[in-house]
Formats: sequence, C-alpha cells, structure tokens
Amino acid sequence: MKAVGIVVEYNPFHNGHLYQINEAKKMTNADVVIAVMSTSFLQRGEPAIVSKWVRTQMALLNGIDLVVELPYIYSTQKAETFAHGAIAILAELGVDFLNFGSESGNIQAFNHLVSFMSSQKSEFDHLVKRYMKLGYSYPKSTSEAFNQLNLQEETLPLTEPNNILGFHYVKAIDDQKAPIQATTTLRRQAHYHDPTITTNPIASATSIRKTLSDNDSIQIRHVVPKETYQLLTTYKKTYSILHTWDDYFNLLQYKILSTPVEQLRVLYECEEGLEYRVKEKIQTAASFSEWMQLLKTKRYTWTRLQRLATHLLTNTSKVEMEEATATKPSYIRLLGMTKNGQTFINKTKQHRQIPLITKLAKANGIQAKIEERITNVYLSPLKKEQQLAEMKQEYSRPPIMVT
Repeated sequence: MKAVGIVVEYNPFHNGHLYQINEAKKMTNADVVIAVMSTSFLQRGEPAIVSKWVRTQMALLNGIDLVVELPYIYSTQKAETFAHGAIAILAELGVDFLNFGSESGNIQAFNHLVSFMSSQKSEFDHLVKRYMKLGYSYPKSTSEAFNQLNLQEETLPLTEPNNILGFHYVKAIDDQKAPIQATTTLRRQAHYHDPTITTNPIASATSIRKTLSDNDSIQIRHVVPKETYQLLTTYKKTYSILHTWDDYFNLLQYKILSTPVEQLRVLYECEEGLEYRVKEKIQTAASFSEWMQLLKTKRYTWTRLQRLATHLLTNTSKVEMEEATATKPSYIRLLGMTKNGQTFINKTKQHRQIPLITKLAKANGIQAKIEERITNVYLSPLKKEQQLAEMKQEYSRPPIMVT
C-alpha cells in the first residue's frame, strides 16, 4: 500500500484542506493518506480551537485514513524543529510521499533551494548572526540573510509561511535520509493570513477562526465541510467555548505574576531578559492581545512571543525540551483511523522501530509526561466535571474508528 503523509493542524478542517487531500491522492496515486496532527497547542503558539479528538473526527470524515499525534515538543516550535519532528514520525510510519501546500506549487524549486542553502550554510549563518546583532527578529534576520545570499541566484522566495515550512520539510527529509518523496500542492484562492471570508469556497483558517470569534458561525458554512460545521457547533454547545488565548489569560497572568523571575528564566524560549519584560507588561494588560501588543518589539515577533506564552502557561522548561527533542520520538500515538488506515498499520507493523500506542496510559518517559501536563492545561477553561471526564478519556480512550 502506497502512503502519502500530510503535516496538519486542522484548526479547523476546511475546504482548502479537503482540496489538498484530493490533490495529494491524485499526485501520488497513494492508497492511504496519513495525517500527523498537532495536539493541543499549535506552531504559532495558540491553543487549538477544539480538542485533538474533534479535529481527528473532522479529518477521518473527509478523506484522511490515519491520524497520529505531533506532540507538544514539536508542535509549538520554530519551523525547523516542527518539520524535523513531523518527518521523523512520518518516516517511522513508512510513508512513501509527503505532500504540503505551498505558494509555489513547484517541488523542484524546493529541492533546488535545499541544495543551494546547504552549499551556502556557513555564509548564511554568519549573515543571520549579523542581522540579529542589529536587533532584528530571527525570522527577519533569516529573511534578510537569504535575500543577500540570493542576489545572484533565482530561487524560491522564503517570505511566505507555507514556502518556509515546505523548505524545512524537504530539508528534514534530506537531513534524515528518509526514503520519502516530497510533493507540493499549490494553495488556491485564500492567502494564509487572509482575515476575511469571501464568497469563494476556500478561506484561510485565520479568517474562519476570526469569524467564529465574532460569533458568526453561519458565515463559515460555505468554506468548511458539513462535518466540520456540525462538530464545531456541537463542541461550542457542549463546552460553551472555542478555545482562544482569552480563555487562558487569567491563568497566565496569575502564573507570571506569582512566579519569581529566576524561575521564569528557566522556562523554554525565555531568553535575553524576557522574564523581566513579560512580568512588567502583564501587570497593566487587560487582555492577552493587549499584553502581546505591549510585549512586541522589532526583535520579538508576535508568533515568537505567543510560543513563549505557551511555554510559560504550561511551565515547560528548557531542560525538559532539550531532553525530549534530543532523540527520536519515544512513541507515536494513534488518534484515529479508517478501515483502510487500520489495514496499513497492520501491514507495516514489522517495519516500525518506535512503539505505536493507542492510549496515553501505555506511554512513559519525558514526552508522555509533558503531553499529560499540556492536556491538563488545555482543558483548564472547561467546567471541573468536564475537565475530569476529558482527562480520564485522555488516558483510556482508544483511537477513533470511522468505517
């Protein structure tokens, strides 16, 4: 069975994702589509609007055959580490292809860029350090360094978010010598950061979340599959929220104000005196968004600061993250599958070296310890009885099966 892998967040699953799945199948002639999906907190440092279980259902009802976790230790990282973890998991599962959406749509451009950047690595690193010393953020420094290197060479522009992730996927495949062939699907209509929904059937996840936050769910019906709409509606009715940073701000504020700077300093991504700045600015902020506006500087982007906020909220230390990401994932957690996905799992089990687990209760080690704590934090805005019920399910719930 040929398998194509996709790295996803599905926050939420929309028509653009459905288009990618169908294009990936056509492009690769794959029998199975496997999604490695971020769990409770995402790459831009945000809580997922609904649980991983609900997003797994969205995926399985719309063409995905197998959903596995991209754990917190990778899902809340910069593009390079995010891609490294995702590719390691997909390689272990035995996928033949990777597919990702991009603003380019040309896989040869990504292959050429990886080769070009490999040959220019020393000079690139030197230029990044130079721009960082000038006070630029890391993304801005890498962009400026790339532009300077690229003056005489026509290569893919690293200015669009999906192109950046795509570059790191292809680079991770090359670095890990993974037997995976990368393919890319051209993004259609909606730009990654488009803030509004139009009459087009494809809209950005950003615009969908913004519309939902404005309590205007009717406006998203034409840009998401009916299953997504129903699952979002049910979640909101059951738990009274779609998770946003506002649901965690009071807890985050208490955590920062009650923690000495010496203890904030040991948390992941709290560097260069940021512990003083986050403590000072949160005293006067009335909301998460206002706090971010006060924190943001030329050096620190909104995304970088949101990821820091996530690690502050979840009490994730530098030592923990370094230990957890020093080696390959210690296990892969299966969240859901179709009959077709189950057949693939059974046929490929002899090739896997990392345990494939079906329940958190079967996991151990630092990766599992972090994931348990993160899930508890994610569930904290729910009513106490709902928290307890959801956490019990987190330990014992088997993978979702869709037939």
